[in-house]
Amino acid sequence: MDAGFRAALGASIGTAIRSVTAASGGDVATAYGADLADGSRVFVKTHASLAPDAFQREAEGLAWLAETKTVHVPRVLAVGAHDGRGFLVLEQIETSRAGPHPSDEERLGRELAALHRSGAPSFGLWTSNYLALLPQDNAETTDWATFYRTRRLEPLVERARARGLCPARVAQGFDRLYAVLVDRVGPAEPPARLHGDLWAGNRILDPTGTSWVIDPCVYGGHREIDLAMMRLFGGFSSGVFQAYDEAFPLAEGHAERVALYQLYPLLAHLVLFGGGYLGEVEAALAQTL
Repeated sequence: MDAGFRAALGASIGTAIRSVTAASGGDVATAYGADLADGSRVFVKTHASLAPDAFQREAEGLAWLAETKTVHVPRVLAVGAHDGRGFLVLEQIETSRAGPHPSDEERLGRELAALHRSGAPSFGLWTSNYLALLPQDNAETTDWATFYRTRRLEPLVERARARGLCPARVAQGFDRLYAVLVDRVGPAEPPARLHGDLWAGNRILDPTGTSWVIDPCVYGGHREIDLAMMRLFGGFSSGVFQAYDEAFPLAEGHAERVALYQLYPLLAHLVLFGGGYLGEVEAALAQTL
C-alpha cells in the first residue's frame, strides 16, 4: 500500500495510519489490517477493478442488516477511493482460535431467524448490488417466483451460455424449470431480509462466541435461499438450523427445496470459476425437475 493510498485512508477516517499489514479475509478484494495513530486497529478492503459503487453497495448492505439489531455486523468507518481504487474501512473483529460451542451455533440460528423475520418492503431492493464480482439486479417484484427467475436464475444462465459454460441440454433444463417454478418455490411468504451470500467464509466467530456476518449482497427474498447457501459448502452445524427452525419454523417441504435455492450460488460459481461447477449445477437442477 503506497503512501498516497495510506494518506487517503487516514483522511477518510480522521486518524493517521501508523502501519499496515496484509490480512486474510479478502475473498474477492485485497484485505489489510491497519494500526491507527490513536492505538486502534481497523480492517481495510480494496480492489483496483471492482465496479466504482461496489464498496458503497456493501456498506449500505451492512447498514441494512445492522438496523434490525439482530445479527452482528462490523461498523462501517469509511468508504472512498484513491486514484480510481476503491476502499472500505470496517471495524476490526477479533477472531476466535477455537471453533464454535453448541450454544454459539444456537444463538446464530436464533439471530438469523430474527433477521429474516424483520422483513423487507418487497422482493428485491431499492438498488442493485454485487455478488462477488457479479452485478446483482434487484429490481423489485411483487412475487417471489418471478423475482427468482428473472433477477437470479435467468441472468446467470445467460452469462454462462455466453461464456460457453452452459450446454444446450442444461439451458433447456432451466426452461423446463421456469415453466413449473411457481409450483416449486414453496408456500407464499412475505419477503425476508437476506444476507445474500451466507457461506461459512462470511461468518466470523469472535472470542466471546459471538458470530459476525460480513460481505453481504442484501435484498428482500425467500428466507430459504440464505439457509440453502449455508448448507452448500458446509461450516454450520445442525444446531444452527435446529435453533432457527424452533424460532421461525420453516414451511412444509423445505428440505426438498434446498437444491432449488442452491442453483443461484452454484450458477454464480460456474460463471466466476468455470466449468468445474457444471456437474453440481446439473445435479441440483435434476433434483428440482
